[in-house]
Amino acid sequence: MHHGNREDRGIGSRQRPAVERAPLSALKIVLTKFVVAGLALAVPIQVVWAASAYVAAPATSELVAEYVRANKPTAIIAVQADQTIANWGEIHRRVNLRSIRKSLLSALYGIAISEHKINLTQTLEQLGIDDVSPHLTAIEKKATVRDLLMARSGIFHAAAYETGDMRRKRPALGSHGPGSFWYYNNWDFNALGTIYRVATGEDIFQSFSQRIAKPIGMENFSANDGRYVREASSIHPAYVFNMSARDLSLFGLLFLDGGRWHKLQIIPSAWVNESTTSYSRTDRDDRGYGYLWWTLPPEDWGPNAFMASGYGGQFLIVAPSKRLIAAQTVDLQDNPRGVRAAEFLKLIEKVAAATP
Repeated sequence: MHHGNREDRGIGSRQRPAVERAPLSALKIVLTKFVVAGLALAVPIQVVWAASAYVAAPATSELVAEYVRANKPTAIIAVQADQTIANWGEIHRRVNLRSIRKSLLSALYGIAISEHKINLTQTLEQLGIDDVSPHLTAIEKKATVRDLLMARSGIFHAAAYETGDMRRKRPALGSHGPGSFWYYNNWDFNALGTIYRVATGEDIFQSFSQRIAKPIGMENFSANDGRYVREASSIHPAYVFNMSARDLSLFGLLFLDGGRWHKLQIIPSAWVNESTTSYSRTDRDDRGYGYLWWTLPPEDWGPNAFMASGYGGQFLIVAPSKRLIAAQTVDLQDNPRGVRAAEFLKLIEKVAAATP
């Protein structure tokens, strides 16, 4: 497995220009239907003040139609420069976001750290974190919160909600010290959930609902759309989010604007910058890894672009220099084979290029 050296950068090391914008919630998206190449597409009419309807360019609609026929997603939304450039499918349907849950938790960490409830330098020993047999060693307990956020804990204990690929690639116990090696590790991600709940005294889903979902106007998500998945292999449960593409796109817009929604700073802007900075090379093509976020290559997406990704085709892309966000959901009960990341990335690049 390919891995890289740690590339530390301090908080606030990247600066993004502040941009005044009207969030998606203020656009009052209304859907109409029309048919392109035999496929019913949902096309947005954006009502801003008393503005007239906006209709997607034919080239964009054809690109989306071709992609949908081949890949069968549940829903797609893309917004660029305050215009909805792609909008298809059941955008209000809640779908298991799989590993996007980790990026949602990262946002909550930014808030908790700003409130001095969690410290990045705290060790697992200081926090009293352990697991079922085999218990963590003294060396493993030296891993910090920051190591876990970067997927560099050096703890290769079995974890809840793992994929077969994770189990196959898991290094041997004790083979790497804390902070020295990147491995996409559900143990790290799930233990972070435990740390958050204990340190803040808050349920993850209630916290996300009150601190993020409601303030930014998510319409479909409630705390009841989250659940914990527990397995005998570990005491740390996975925290699973069901969310619609519409609400996921709002979360993307929040990050596009540096954690700010209208005049309210929901997530500290310094955390948005720090958490979406790459600290590791990974085994996923040319993507890096930050604090529970993937980073995208600047030659394709411009500087500081990042992505949340979940098994089977759950994606959220944020490309600040292009003023672009794109979200996709895939219900794996309807489409068990899912959608590959490369296909969705290719579509959004083409749609953005085709937009006038």
